[in-house]
Amino acid sequence: MTVIALGNIRYVRLGTRDAGAAVKFATEIVGLQHAGEDAGSIYLRSDERDHTLVYTPGDPHEHTVGFEVQALDAAADELDNAGYTVRRGSAGECEQRRVGAFITLKEPTGTNIDLVARPLHCGERYMAARDAGISGFSHVGLYSTAPQRDEKFWTETCNARVSDWIGPAALLRIDPVHHRIALFPAKRHGVQHINHQVESIDDVMRAYYFLRDRGVAIRFGPGRHPTSGAVFLYFEGPDGMTFEYSTGVRLVEDEAQHKPRHFPFAQQSFCMWGARPQIPEFQS
Repeated sequence: MTVIALGNIRYVRLGTRDAGAAVKFATEIVGLQHAGEDAGSIYLRSDERDHTLVYTPGDPHEHTVGFEVQALDAAADELDNAGYTVRRGSAGECEQRRVGAFITLKEPTGTNIDLVARPLHCGERYMAARDAGISGFSHVGLYSTAPQRDEKFWTETCNARVSDWIGPAALLRIDPVHHRIALFPAKRHGVQHINHQVESIDDVMRAYYFLRDRGVAIRFGPGRHPTSGAVFLYFEGPDGMTFEYSTGVRLVEDEAQHKPRHFPFAQQSFCMWGARPQIPEFQS
């Protein structure tokens, strides 16, 4: 069995009924850069990637996460052998995703996953619409109707490794960063939250007051995760999507020595400072 070697997350695509409001929030509140439009889709940047977030016209519950892979044909064959329905993107779809080629499938819970080859980079410096201190798009939380089953997909069909568990929720890495994917028990599919790293704890605290003063719903924090060590702040965006700023995430640099820890599914496992989450998937 060939394990699919995932590279970094390239983008998240979110359906929305009100693209104007969603983009206004992403630029003026989150601090992303408008990076163009194509056939109704609106692209946003947060780092050197061509784009990291796309709003597309459609169902707000339909989400897609794109991962870079080097051996796209081998990945397609492996998924086909494992029983997944894989579709290759057309030339027009590749152009819209700004990649050389891609395949798409649904992971076991039903979230759309794109595996992409030769994604575009941007030759210009990322210029934030507002200075939130963002250093880059970092990870996603995914809803999971069966976390142990989905964990096997990411760790056995793909190359993700478990960094830690919080109850049944797995925090998965695909590089030294503590986690790029987090699986949270739920009764639906899709992206549960979107994380951007910021440069310092000062950026987290500035964001807290900035968001509060503008009436943005704070969903969790400020606080510190005992798993990754990151200082965090979660807040509500368009269509109910949760966004997160965090800084200081732990790196796993010695794969041979790392042993995943199992935290109880309890408030103190999500925040060591005592912040109480207003996020259903974080509540026991």
